[in-house]
Amino acid sequence: MKMLTTQIAGLLQRTATNHEEAIEDTARLLAQAAVGDGRVVLVGIKELKGVVINAIEGAEPFTNATQFSKDLELGTMDRVWLFTRSSVDEDVLEIARDLAKQNVAFAVVASEKATDKNELSELADIYISTGISKGLLPNDEGGRVVEPHLLASLFVYEAVKLSYDEMLMDI
Repeated sequence: MKMLTTQIAGLLQRTATNHEEAIEDTARLLAQAAVGDGRVVLVGIKELKGVVINAIEGAEPFTNATQFSKDLELGTMDRVWLFTRSSVDEDVLEIARDLAKQNVAFAVVASEKATDKNELSELADIYISTGISKGLLPNDEGGRVVEPHLLASLFVYEAVKLSYDEMLMDI
């Protein structure tokens, strides 16, 4: 238990330290929708739908947020926030390509680092990497276990939400 706690604390600390500016930028980008006539549209791929459920149905809902669906018509004042475990997931890449074609600004949280070979990071206006590339803990078979993608994404979500809520209070 102590090892898990240490590894998760380190993961969250690295995310906070390495992406402090991107977290603020994400909040600013999403606040543009709230200030204008837009919406904050949330997309969660696979288990990261948990972030969207938390944002819409949680104890402290995300102001002006709605859940993405394929038939949802988006305008240029809308802002989209994508959560995915993998930047090479075809579902998220399809959505990102469509958003780019429609000139809808969007932010992404994914595990891989932003590089010029990472299409999703190139398409996104803001890209935050959780840095999870393998399990946090070694197992008895020589592999690694515990890939807390949802936990790390929820941490980023909560950090952005704090800044976003502060920005909306100042309006």
